[in-house]
Formats: sequence, structure tokens, C-alpha cells
Amino acid sequence: MGQGFEAKCREIAQREYPSDPQMQRYVYDQQISAARYMATVNDQDVKQIALREYPEDFSMQKYTYDQQLAAKRYMMTVSDSQVKEIALREYPYDYSMQKYTYDQQFAAKNYMASVTDSEVKQIALREYPSDFSMQKYTYDQQLSAKQYMAAMGSDSAKQQAVREYPNDYTMQKYTYDQLRRGR
Repeated sequence: MGQGFEAKCREIAQREYPSDPQMQRYVYDQQISAARYMATVNDQDVKQIALREYPEDFSMQKYTYDQQLAAKRYMMTVSDSQVKEIALREYPYDYSMQKYTYDQQFAAKNYMASVTDSEVKQIALREYPSDFSMQKYTYDQQLSAKQYMAAMGSDSAKQQAVREYPNDYTMQKYTYDQLRRGR
């Protein structure tokens, strides 16, 4: 690390706080510390992510590096290979998003394993066979619409909605509501 880093750090500090010398010094110190840290990191794959995301900010590079490295390590410990595959497929070059996706999908998978309405569950599984989060969302939407439709009287609007969409409660509800408004 030479004067180039120091000049870059000074430039960042002046840009962020053009009229506050105290804050400039604080930012400069933070940037220098982060630049030194980034010069010593070992995981080059993760380092490239940080440099790509924040080419002009050493502090953000350090933050991103630490977040991505922790997420990469986390992803090496996860146990559900089916859920891991989803996370890797969606975010092959972003460990933080892999971790986030894994956690969301894993929770949704567990939720879907616990649901009780098998008819509605089949709708969700059919629509999104490879996405537990979307299965959960679809299940919740369909179940709500099914309950709504069950509470409606058996009038011609309901009969038409059920006839048009026998396997989709959300479309039944939408159609029913549209027909009722049209009256």
C-alpha cells in the first residue's frame, strides 16, 4: 500500500464531507484501515465480489467482504441439498443472497410440510414445483380465496366463477368479485 491508497482515501473523505475536517479525518482513517484489511484478505473469490460491488470505497469493500465470506461459510454448512440447489441456481455469484434465499426457501419448505389442506397444497405444488417460497405464497393466497368462496352464498356469480375456474380459488374469487360488482 502506497501513496495511491492514501490519496484515494483522502479523496473519498473529502467527497463525503467537503466542509467538515473532523469527519474527513474519521472517514479517511476508516478508509485507510479498510484498505489495509482488503490488502490482506485470503479469499480471492469473495474479494472480487467486494471489489466489483464497491470499486471506489474501501470501507464498503471490507463490509461486503466480511458479509460475503460469512455467507459463503454458512452455505458450506447447510444440510438441505434441495434447498441449497435453489439458492445456488438463483444467485451463483452472490453468497449473501444465497444465504438469504436458502433461509427463505428452507422456512417455506418446512411451512409447506405442515399445511393441512391437501387440495390447495396440490395447486401450489403444481404451479411452482421448484420454488418453496412461491409454493407458500400460492398456498396462502389460494387457501384464503377458498375460504372466502366457501363463505359466499350459492348465487349465479359464484356458480359461474367455479365453472370458469374449477381448480383455481384465487381466480374464482376474482371472477366472483368482478361479477358481483357488475350488477
